[in-house]
Amino acid sequence: MKGHIKEGIEYNMRIIIFGAAGFIGTNLSLFLINQDIELTLVDRSKELFKKNILESKNVDIIESEFNLTTDFDSLLKNQDMVFHLISTTVPTTSNQHISEELISNVVTTSKLLESCVRSNIKKFIFLSSGGTVYGADCSCPIKEEDCTNPITAYGIQKLTIEKLLYLCKAMYGLDYKVIRLANPYGPYQKPNGILGAVTTFTYKAINGENINLYGDGSVIRDFIYIDDAIKGILNISFGCSREHTYNLGSGKGTSIKDLIQEIDESLNVELKITYLPKRKVDVPVNYLDVSKYENTYGDVQTVSLKEGILKTAQYLENDYRKVLSESD
Repeated sequence: MKGHIKEGIEYNMRIIIFGAAGFIGTNLSLFLINQDIELTLVDRSKELFKKNILESKNVDIIESEFNLTTDFDSLLKNQDMVFHLISTTVPTTSNQHISEELISNVVTTSKLLESCVRSNIKKFIFLSSGGTVYGADCSCPIKEEDCTNPITAYGIQKLTIEKLLYLCKAMYGLDYKVIRLANPYGPYQKPNGILGAVTTFTYKAINGENINLYGDGSVIRDFIYIDDAIKGILNISFGCSREHTYNLGSGKGTSIKDLIQEIDESLNVELKITYLPKRKVDVPVNYLDVSKYENTYGDVQTVSLKEGILKTAQYLENDYRKVLSESD
């Protein structure tokens, strides 16, 4: 295998990605494919994968559920490195079925980790959540060392998996990285209104659809364009730092009303907005301190919010509509 993620870093690993057909998984897979890396990509159905991934060489695509019956030993055979990108829930609905969510995410991941130990996996990369593990008690920008008191079951399951990784490192020497990612947006994210305010609002703006806004728009979030997120994920994953946990975001806070203003100015379209009651699961302010990352790997953000909105709009107007037409 060949490939360079960062100048001076060369690796020859067999890599498996769980959740490879999702938004982040698709972008990560495409980057590694373009580096001529052999990959095993796992998701519940081949139909979820984009055409350009299905047609790629040196890629083994496996259909598999992520649950307590999954045969992780078979999936991990001859693998060196694991990317765990799966969550069976989203923050806004995770509190509705807490026990079920903990079983499907935490307990299932514990079985995956046990299999990693048996399979002698060299490194485990876990995509956690910079937006939910900290809760509402921290002052922004939030550092990795700040308190973690999630107010959603989604954040609790992410944090619990982080602790399981610490345990596996202490007990069995399993090397790992935890990436507490902010709010990524951009190509291959579905504009369905469940996740991804930038992508969803941009899609509705260019199509003249109504935008639902919860509260008065004062909620502040940290938005990062997907190319910058993938660059950061790869630097952390293949870097030589001994740190195990990194925040990854733009390092800046943007209110939802300012985001809407930026979309308005960037796209020059009239926005249709409906104001709805605020939600209890929405932390008022959340943006990350990314100094630990930047002190090691350099600037996180290379794509500004305005440029990212324009790039996302271009994708939605062209490639996303092409994907929809191919699926009809």
